[in-house]
Amino acid sequence: MNKPVLVIMAAGMGSRYGGLKQIDPISDQGEIILDFSLYDAFMAGFEKAIFIIKRENEEDFRALVDERAGKHMEIAYAFQELTDLPDGYSVPEGRVKPWGTCHAVLSARHLIDGPFAVINADDYYGPGAFQTIYNYLEAAADDDKYRYCMVGYQLPNTLTENGHVARGVCSVDEAGQLADIVERTKIMRRDGVIQFTEDDGETWTSLPEDTTVSMNFWGFTRSFVDEMESRFPAFLDKAMVENPMKGEYFLPGVVDQLIKEDKAIVRVLTSADKWYGVTYKEDKQGVVDALQAMKDKGLYPEKLWK
Repeated sequence: MNKPVLVIMAAGMGSRYGGLKQIDPISDQGEIILDFSLYDAFMAGFEKAIFIIKRENEEDFRALVDERAGKHMEIAYAFQELTDLPDGYSVPEGRVKPWGTCHAVLSARHLIDGPFAVINADDYYGPGAFQTIYNYLEAAADDDKYRYCMVGYQLPNTLTENGHVARGVCSVDEAGQLADIVERTKIMRRDGVIQFTEDDGETWTSLPEDTTVSMNFWGFTRSFVDEMESRFPAFLDKAMVENPMKGEYFLPGVVDQLIKEDKAIVRVLTSADKWYGVTYKEDKQGVVDALQAMKDKGLYPEKLWK
């Protein structure tokens, strides 16, 4: 069986952060958050990483990745392009927003030939999460159902003090399997309570402190690529009518469809790690301090790639 590969979604526009946040150094060695994820992935057993990027950012990413992690892992690149649509579809006039996380992974469909994990480029997930998901994927095989997994995080461990975040809010059954997942795009702590809004702040709904959320750290067999591709036209038909400028094809949405149709079982792998990420410029110093503290404790070498 093909060894699991790591797929990294790095084509985000970085609009809230005000720049290409995925390549902003966060250590005195010039390392970026992605270096820590690649290091953790490599130590867990991943030997190949596929980057999904904008074509115009290829030179920047190659300069950062090829001469560091690229000396230890096989690196491939796929380009997320707005015009990458099924036959008969075209980009609505005036649309500049990418088509979402599912479309991003579809950009790498010709490079994925076996089990794969998916992460965001600008999130720190923790070494335990990579080891757990690699171990699962190494033995993963579909039977009468698709056999997928995700790493679930405790919601309080994934918040920023500097604004709202988007998370997949999960319901997990007694067997440790994902029962339901709903993408909430604006979650934050307000007056000590975690809440989300779906109407730009007119109304807020509270979430329990022990809520499990997805950080887009998924594990799939190759079958998921085919499912994403076959379901994309139905998404486009709906989005072109309801939200042609901003409609997004989300990974959690397709996963939820497959669960509801009783086609997939998604094992929730738990992580006690704290998430770190730079959603806003104000987040950066906290990430710098946390990762340096881990180096000081010996959890990482002072220089990741030698």
